[in-house]
Amino acid sequence: MRRVHCAIASVAITMAVIQFTPARAQQTAAVPYDELARSEAEANAQNGTRVAPVKSIGNPDDGVSSQMQAMIGAPYPPHFNADPKTPAEWKELIDRRAKLAIANVPAMKQKLGVKVEETKIAGVHCFVVTPSKIPPENRRRLLVHVHGGGYVFGPGEAALPEAIMMAGFGGFKVISVDYRMPPDFPYPAAMDDAMAVWKDTVKHNDHRRIAIFGTSTGGAMTLAMVLRARDEKLPLPAAIAPGTPWADIDKIGDSYKSNEWVDNVLVTWDGWLGRAAKLYANGTDLKNPYISPIYGDFKGFPPTILTSGTRDLFLSNTVRTHRKLRRAGVIADLNVYEGQSHAQYQFNVDAPETKEAFTDIAKFFGRYLGE
Repeated sequence: MRRVHCAIASVAITMAVIQFTPARAQQTAAVPYDELARSEAEANAQNGTRVAPVKSIGNPDDGVSSQMQAMIGAPYPPHFNADPKTPAEWKELIDRRAKLAIANVPAMKQKLGVKVEETKIAGVHCFVVTPSKIPPENRRRLLVHVHGGGYVFGPGEAALPEAIMMAGFGGFKVISVDYRMPPDFPYPAAMDDAMAVWKDTVKHNDHRRIAIFGTSTGGAMTLAMVLRARDEKLPLPAAIAPGTPWADIDKIGDSYKSNEWVDNVLVTWDGWLGRAAKLYANGTDLKNPYISPIYGDFKGFPPTILTSGTRDLFLSNTVRTHRKLRRAGVIADLNVYEGQSHAQYQFNVDAPETKEAFTDIAKFFGRYLGE
């Protein structure tokens, strides 16, 4: 009878989640605690799937800036459940989002005092981002940046905000790789471009003074670039910063469930995100380490700093990566921000948490990059 009762409770709560409304959450909150505790204990009496009541989560306020609270409490992005059916529909969505990002680039460059130059490295379109003031210890150092965007978003200048913030807040010269993307160029085009840039860069610069960084897709590519560089017997970077990496491109990891519908950036793998994953992989096994680097061997990796947030859909990706690095004997730091959804530490250049995050990464690089 207990198993039947638990199953009924699970179904009832699942249906409540499906029918969720703010009013419904208030009704749940009005249930006396003792009654709620009894029903939850019964629903979770067996070893296995956890069942939770419908709940609403307010903005955190302790130690969270007003700028970050505004992002944490924002509605879902309008494209979260986009389902392009054709290459033309994908391109329309990509271009529409790119225009929004590019519109903010001039003001960001001016605010952070950086200049951006277009170039080609090994035939790959790139941007070189140079701060107006480079500290003496950074003058021979160089960062290679691979942008985020689910392998589909962020073409051209739309990829620049993270590179600009790293250059401006950290005082480093940055090469940002404008790698090819779907729908025209699925895997392995992005990785091939990034590796072509890496090979050329280490020919002309001391790898002990170079770091690789990127967020989300860029975080996964950062990890995969180290795997490929090692496999191809190339020099490795002195340090890396894979921010909230898409280390497992499949829907595997606790926070894909626990933070689903809580993360107000990615929202759910079952929306545009999972569709982009399949578009990029183009039939390649999603557990291929160059696509999902969590399945690679991290032994011998350079010192690594990871960043995430408590509401991040990729929180599990980040902590799984951190734990695997530590188990492989790698120096690995982990910064997790209160209340933040996916990559929100880089969405507002004026938020104190943004400067804090990039400053932490810069200091980490400062410890491990040669002068």
